[in-house]
Amino acid sequence: MKKNPWEDGDAGKRIGANLRQFRTNRGMSMEQLAKKIGISKLTLMNVERGEGNPTLSVIWKIANGLNIPVSTLLSIESDVSIARKEDSIKLASSDKGFVAEPLFQSHGLYELYRGYLQPNTEYLSAAHQFGVNEYVTVMAGSLNVSVGGETYRLHTYDSIKFKGDLDHKYINPTRTVAILHFVIAYHSM
Repeated sequence: MKKNPWEDGDAGKRIGANLRQFRTNRGMSMEQLAKKIGISKLTLMNVERGEGNPTLSVIWKIANGLNIPVSTLLSIESDVSIARKEDSIKLASSDKGFVAEPLFQSHGLYELYRGYLQPNTEYLSAAHQFGVNEYVTVMAGSLNVSVGGETYRLHTYDSIKFKGDLDHKYINPTRTVAILHFVIAYHSM
């Protein structure tokens, strides 16, 4: 049986190695990238070394600053991939109210995620790169999605598509966890 590449806690090391490769390929110093994305050089250094557990916000900032999909930082090449719940990497917001689990990517075209928004919680997502679209399906529970000053109410199996390059917010006003499946599509990359 083939070994799961996320076993033994090497997800942070994988992110760090990929970050270092993309940063150096672009000729950027750690200081330049840290300044561009608005995080400390020490935080960036720790991520690149594979130390600690970066928040979802930090990972998004890094990916946006390098103009790559988040899943590219997590990428492992394989002919067949299975996204098992028990083996997933979990990217959490700083308050742990929102957790995203990367599932698959397609060479910078799209990323698939499973997400969990805790009861009575909001997650504000900064705008992604220009040209990004998000597609969200509520798999369990219900969810409000706020985009461009409008709020849309979704129930189980409802889906929404919106421009991800706008600030947007996920809101779970209920007492149960909202389970989401979402796709981030990179049309302009």
